[in-house]
Amino acid sequence: MSLLNQAKFLLDITRTRGIVRRYFVVNGFDGALTMLGLIMGFLVSTPADLSMIIGVCLGAAIALSISGISSAYISESAERKHALGQLERAMMSDLQHSAHGIATRWVPLLIALVNGLAPLVISLLILSPLWLATAGVNLPIPPLYAAIFVALLLTFLLGVFLGRISGVTWLRSGIQALLVAVITASLIYLLVGN
Repeated sequence: MSLLNQAKFLLDITRTRGIVRRYFVVNGFDGALTMLGLIMGFLVSTPADLSMIIGVCLGAAIALSISGISSAYISESAERKHALGQLERAMMSDLQHSAHGIATRWVPLLIALVNGLAPLVISLLILSPLWLATAGVNLPIPPLYAAIFVALLLTFLLGVFLGRISGVTWLRSGIQALLVAVITASLIYLLVGN
């Protein structure tokens, strides 16, 4: 069985696929809004060097990632051990070496990686226009505006993803997520920019 199929099997027997999707969207959304907030803050404040902006945003992205990995691992380990204990008591058997026992050890790690990598990957995508600009690539719009555009686009796509999962109209779900990002950017502009 391939590694991917093994991961799917462990998620299926623990019924945690929904949890993985939820963590991906929630922490991906956190990453997108955090980067949007930081970039908007730099945009409306005293002009700063792009390398400094990248450093600050990258630091926040790494912190979000570590926080996501550690918090999800700790909480999911506790939940999986609790669920295994209940199953062992119901079956009056030691299941440590069964598929459920293996899942108890590996599923928290899978969930933690998804929870931690989602905000990191989304943040790196949002920062990509800033890296391109510092590398000398001419962008059609200024790099901070390009990064904001990428953040809004990714937020919309996360909404579309949620819409497809929940079975509601993908466009409506995407626009709802986009509205949250636009309201966030507007609040920062109004409150920090004056």
